[in-house]
Amino acid sequence: MDVRSYLSGYVDGEGCFCVSFNRSDRHSLGWEIRPSFSVSQNRDRAEVLEMLQQHFGCGTIRPDRSDQTLKYEVRSVSDLIERVVSHFEKYPLLSGKQRDFEKFAVICRWMYEGRHLIRDGFNRIVELALAMNSSGERKYTRDEIKL
Repeated sequence: MDVRSYLSGYVDGEGCFCVSFNRSDRHSLGWEIRPSFSVSQNRDRAEVLEMLQQHFGCGTIRPDRSDQTLKYEVRSVSDLIERVVSHFEKYPLLSGKQRDFEKFAVICRWMYEGRHLIRDGFNRIVELALAMNSSGERKYTRDEIKL
C-alpha cells in the first residue's frame, strides 16, 4: 500500500483544516489569521501522528488540552503550502472534507502572497474561512471580524 494514499485516507476521517481569527494589536488590521492542519489521535495510536510528521517533515505533536488525545499540527504558512497542500492536491480526500481543503488551500496561498495584509484580501479570506467546517463553533461572527 502507498503510505501517501493511506495518510490521505486517514486525514479524511480524522483530520481538520481550520482557519481561526484572533484579535491582535501586533497585526496591522487588528486581527491575526491562523490557518492550521491537524490530526488528533489516542496515545495508543500515536504512530500514525509520527508517520504524518515524518512524511511532511514539519509540524509538532503535543497533548491536546481539550481531551486526553495527542494532536499533530502544522501552522507555518510556508509548510502548509509547500508540504501539506501539495500532498493533498496529489492525493485528494474523497469525502466532503475535500471542499474545505480546497478553500483552505486558497486561503494559505493568499496568505503566502500577502493578500491578508490588505482590507479586501482579508475580507475575502474571512468569507472563505467562514464557509469551511460548517459544523464547528466560531469565537467571532462574520460582522465582528470583517473590516
